[in-house]
Amino acid sequence: MPTDDDGAELLTGAQIGGLLEAAVQHAGGRLVAWELDHVDAQPHRSTTATYAAKVVWPHGERHELLGVSARAQGPTDADARAEIFADGDREVAVWLYPNDPELPGLTRAAYAESMAAILSDYRVVERRLTAPELTLDMMTYRPRRRAVVRDRVAGGATFYTKVLRESAVGPVARRHRLLQEAGVPAPPVLARTPDHLLVMGALPGAALAQALFQPGRPCTAEQLIGVLDAMPTSVAGLERRPPWTDALEHYSAMIAAALPQASSTLDWIGKEVRAGLSGLPQGTEPTHGDFHEGQVHVAGGKVVGILDIDTIGPGRRADDLACLIAHMSTISGMNASQAAGVHALLRAWVPVFDERVDPIELRLRAAAVIVSLATGPYRVQAPTWVSETLAMIDAAGALVRQVA
Repeated sequence: MPTDDDGAELLTGAQIGGLLEAAVQHAGGRLVAWELDHVDAQPHRSTTATYAAKVVWPHGERHELLGVSARAQGPTDADARAEIFADGDREVAVWLYPNDPELPGLTRAAYAESMAAILSDYRVVERRLTAPELTLDMMTYRPRRRAVVRDRVAGGATFYTKVLRESAVGPVARRHRLLQEAGVPAPPVLARTPDHLLVMGALPGAALAQALFQPGRPCTAEQLIGVLDAMPTSVAGLERRPPWTDALEHYSAMIAAALPQASSTLDWIGKEVRAGLSGLPQGTEPTHGDFHEGQVHVAGGKVVGILDIDTIGPGRRADDLACLIAHMSTISGMNASQAAGVHALLRAWVPVFDERVDPIELRLRAAAVIVSLATGPYRVQAPTWVSETLAMIDAAGALVRQVA
């Protein structure tokens, strides 16, 4: 992704190898091999990347994850919690997982011994746990943003630990409490730690993302709308999260920097979306903010829970339904039978969504969400990221053409 002010060229090029070697040597190891693992680029602002590395330490060889951040305006106060290295005139922050400079709780959430102590000390479990009784699985890690770890107790319950920035933990905890008190099936917060961890109970059922591929209808469109409409009106009084359409130019710029051949199509999509949504108010309905098949739990053909409610706030119902359509329209890795099943669900659900919100708005907003998702294959360094990205842009264009 060619640029220089935000450090993207440095962090995604071969020249980063020397800096990684210096950082590992400074930590007391020797870098044997490395490869780019994940990229989060904010054009003309900053770039954060992680690298899967093989390192020889005095105690033996280990696979490690290294993180590096570069900023157009130079290191921040948070960067100072990592190690600062210079490459020419540029200074970058480097850390070794789990010592993320903005997620201090990750250093405890990543290890069974410390998580067993947390679950015991906060009485999340009824007896004192030992490390061998706990299995940890990293579900999500967005460097310097958030992480989610699954904590499975041998012969017992499963919990999820959300690792957050200091500024986020309070608002997220309040949102969970708000929905719980209103009877909306969001996970209960069972513990909150000083290093910004939230331990939550598991939802019943299975994620819609899994149920999509099981026999029978996982739920109805009416139930999906219903769980959103069940959110209390007080949600509309929370801080507003900008809709995905507000970031359309930002994500288009990210893609165009990597794939200049897509620029004209992205420009056309942006023009049509802006024109089609012009004049619409921001909306005051309680909304989820990031509603998709990974956030919904179902059982017995019904919706039984919603996840990741960090983003709830005022907005337009079309944003939530468009987000679901966009995600389901771009599921990768399906075989022909699975794809046919997902498309059949969309054909059944979208007409119901069209009765709840304006059909034109729904499609234009879904197209904007797809553009945001099209940054994903590059960000996670998928081997086929070019073809996957172009296919997503085509899918966004197809939705726009339905209403243009």
